[in-house]
Amino acid sequence: MGETTLSARSLEILLGDWRSDGSAYQALADRVRLLILDGRIPVATRLPAERDLAERLALSRTTVTAAYRHLREHGLVQSVRGSGSIARLPGAPSILPAPPAADYIDFSKAAPPALPWLTEVARQAIDDLPGQLGDAGFDPIGTPALRAVIADRYTARGLPTSPEQIMVTIGAQHAIALLSRAVISRGDRAIIEAPTYPHAYEALRTAGARLVPVAVAPHDAGPFGEGDETEALEQAIRHSNPSAAYLMPDFQNPTGRSMSIDLRERVVDAAARQGTVLIADETTGELDIDRAELYLPLAAYGPAVMVGSVGKTVWGGVRVGWIRADRPLISRLLAVRSPGDLGTPIIEQLLVTRLLEEHMDDILELRREQLRSGRDRLEALLAEAFPEWHVPHVDGGIVTWIGLGAPVSSQLALAARTHGLIIAAGPRFGVDGAFERFLRLPICSPAEATDAAVHALSRAWRSLSTTPVPEPSLLASVI
Repeated sequence: MGETTLSARSLEILLGDWRSDGSAYQALADRVRLLILDGRIPVATRLPAERDLAERLALSRTTVTAAYRHLREHGLVQSVRGSGSIARLPGAPSILPAPPAADYIDFSKAAPPALPWLTEVARQAIDDLPGQLGDAGFDPIGTPALRAVIADRYTARGLPTSPEQIMVTIGAQHAIALLSRAVISRGDRAIIEAPTYPHAYEALRTAGARLVPVAVAPHDAGPFGEGDETEALEQAIRHSNPSAAYLMPDFQNPTGRSMSIDLRERVVDAAARQGTVLIADETTGELDIDRAELYLPLAAYGPAVMVGSVGKTVWGGVRVGWIRADRPLISRLLAVRSPGDLGTPIIEQLLVTRLLEEHMDDILELRREQLRSGRDRLEALLAEAFPEWHVPHVDGGIVTWIGLGAPVSSQLALAARTHGLIIAAGPRFGVDGAFERFLRLPICSPAEATDAAVHALSRAWRSLSTTPVPEPSLLASVI
């Protein structure tokens, strides 16, 4: 596979407002460091030539040369004869992130802890294994029992579904990647929300899509803000003629907003008229804390492909997700899947079958209480430590999207590392360097981790103007 080359113009966009009161080379190196650490510049990407970048940023070539040298000294850039400067991670093979150190709090991941009864249900699932041992065990579509349970759950939620409309996958990310390969040809346009979940738009990009971002109304924007989003989505679908649109209708990651019934109906109608495949990610769709209204799955309002998983309800270590689609698309997905993997592990499917069939109501009730407690605790701590920040009161999901009041998210992420905290800067959730005024924080972490994270964040915020350069030993892997 050929390496990716980052143009000087693209890097300029990613850098955003990077200049500071200190030396220019240090500020440039710090910002490039963060872009590599949080994945906005992927490992093995070729950076712009020093001369090109200097001209683009209106800097002397000496300044850019010094910044690249600083990055090399810290293991973030490798100079290869004939290939220029290549982004890498320090202290590890170039394709692997360095593991987080034990003394760091990782707040870049938004994932609840494992269910307390998961071990016991896993033992019970093993008892179901003998019934599956009659064939080779390669299962590209899902066991009949699990597909039936998933279909029944959609039906109970107001979306009649048959098992033939379900494909079981290795998590939601796998499902998004499969759909991207099945419905997108290289050069096709694909609509994404802005901000959005980074690994989703990376999957679309990898499939060859040209991304069309559409701004998401903030969770607390009210009818006026949602009206803007509705109009923008309709116009984007009409004018860009996209093959696909990736949306999170419920408790969007990272903003926490949920689409109204009117927005759901209008976007589904617009997509159907244009022939656009709507991909609705419901990974956090059932994590309702205290939302005032009840919404049906997006496909209940018109044609849409649904993606779900147990990664945010059960545990991220149980890699089982699914796709709900019409039968012809399921057949296409089977053809796309076989070159990449031969199916979802059977034992994990047995485990998830038991969980969905026997425990799902208890799981959602437990998560509701955990998320309510986590949200209320985080909001109270942030209100005391950062009265100048805007912290929306989300009514579900696993994250909150905080307004910092200044374009300093990347600076704050760098400063936080020196205080033992890993956070993902706001621009990680966009495709063009935007969202420097925002920060995503999880509401699903244990109380002690939240307390420690806010304490470290407070120290980092106070030290922004004098933050020393952190050792670049950790990668923020956004989840």
